[in-house]
Amino acid sequence: MATGLNMVDRFVQAHDLLPNMKYPLVLGFDAAGSVEGLGEGVQGYTKGDRVCFLSDEGGMYGGFQQYTIIAVNHLAKIPSNISYAEAASLPLTFCTTAIPLMASNPIGAGLNPTFDPKSALVIGGSTSVGQYAIQLLKYVGYSEIITYASDKHSEYLKSLGATHIIDRTDKVTSSPIKLVHVAFIQAPDVMEIGYACLAHGGQMPTAHPHPTKPEDADATGRKIYGVYASTKIEPNIEFGKVMWKNLYKLLEEGVIKPNRVENVPNGLSGITDALLRFDGLSVSGVKLVVNPQETL
Repeated sequence: MATGLNMVDRFVQAHDLLPNMKYPLVLGFDAAGSVEGLGEGVQGYTKGDRVCFLSDEGGMYGGFQQYTIIAVNHLAKIPSNISYAEAASLPLTFCTTAIPLMASNPIGAGLNPTFDPKSALVIGGSTSVGQYAIQLLKYVGYSEIITYASDKHSEYLKSLGATHIIDRTDKVTSSPIKLVHVAFIQAPDVMEIGYACLAHGGQMPTAHPHPTKPEDADATGRKIYGVYASTKIEPNIEFGKVMWKNLYKLLEEGVIKPNRVENVPNGLSGITDALLRFDGLSVSGVKLVVNPQETL
């Protein structure tokens, strides 16, 4: 089994963002491993199946443990060419990307492979969310994908489908763009930067759960989409069923490549120190992954 670390794990730990949860609380939103047992009536899976899944409930459902429980509608089988560590980089950030980009309006921008491609801008292209945004935009046919990211990640991001890399110290663009995806929301002015680049009538999917709607949004026809990255709640349930069902094929065909991973040593014992790295924004271009079975 492997479990991925996310900035939200650190936020919950530091700021008590899940006040209704029972403590002590086992965190861990991303996990991958093999099926060890099935509940009564479960169909479509057998013991030994390789899967990845999103857990947003904590406790016995959290990923920071060697064995966990997950509902059958919220996981995906993974092909043999994807390691558990790679698969553990997927669930939360892939959901965070796919829902506001591909779910139908009013949940998201409603992109699909028949979409008439135009230029798109991804702010925060080297983040986990940004990497999946680039790949999904390529998948639906965007021929020009501009990403705003550190120059050191340029070659890797181009391999995922980005066509232009703008260093984050430079001005993003002078021309309005019809679709702007904001994958990095920690910087205080990043939402304003994204909105300023957005053309009238354009769409701005974001990784923010509750983005502020600018006063002129209705008058200019600009739409902003936030996301709560769970496929267990409305209005995301039906989209989630389709997403989880198709993830295996997207991985097998190479349409979606998991994040590059950095393995955290010492299993579960290494999580506390690893989460502190998010405080200084020192995690860049990779996903931190823990193997619980390596716990010392």
